[in-house]
Amino acid sequence: MPNVIPAAPPQYGDRFAIVVAQWNHSVTSKLLDGALTTLLDAGIADNAIDVAWVPGSWEIPLAAQRMAASARYAAVICLGAVVRGETSHDQHINRGVSLAISQIALDFELPVLFGVLTCECMEQAIDRAGGAHGNKGSECAAAALHMVGLLRNLPSA
Repeated sequence: MPNVIPAAPPQYGDRFAIVVAQWNHSVTSKLLDGALTTLLDAGIADNAIDVAWVPGSWEIPLAAQRMAASARYAAVICLGAVVRGETSHDQHINRGVSLAISQIALDFELPVLFGVLTCECMEQAIDRAGGAHGNKGSECAAAALHMVGLLRNLPSA
């Protein structure tokens, strides 16, 4: 039987950063609410969560990188909503943001969660921000908690 490495529970002193886009605020504020509820329900203190609002999803990686570089946080949760419009701008934003967020996680060996909705229409975004398809902000916070605990139990380099 293989050894399964479990995730440790959150520890006192764990701090979490959330970078959230103001663009599509009606959606992103619900993503933020979901993330905050999940972290608080897991026992993370309210004053151990820092939220940074950025203008749009394109600006998320720079703020996330700064927060990761501070070595202050156990994880950085990135929340945004990019909705397809009349041009292909959404594809460029989504590609750049997703690649940057994954690179930040690897560079800092830190969970940096991708909670940027990449939707065809506003209805899809609403469905993923507490609607019919759950709340991606909550899902990202749960994944952040899991990864923080798992990394604690994994061998270090």
